[in-house]
Amino acid sequence: MRIFTTVKIRAKEESVEKVAQGYKISVKALPVDGKANEAIRKLLSKHFKVPPSSIRLVSGQASKHKVFDIL
Repeated sequence: MRIFTTVKIRAKEESVEKVAQGYKISVKALPVDGKANEAIRKLLSKHFKVPPSSIRLVSGQASKHKVFDIL
């Protein structure tokens, strides 16, 4: 399954919210050394109840608009 996300970093609370265009994700992590992307993967794995290794970042490494594949 491919999902489209909009990410907010440095948020007060971490959350995953379904919106019309995909998902809105908020994480506390900073965008340093891929820490925010890893936090997003962990948050998505909890939300979809799959292991983090099943979630792959397809595009948007340094963007707030990201595309993930969930295997």
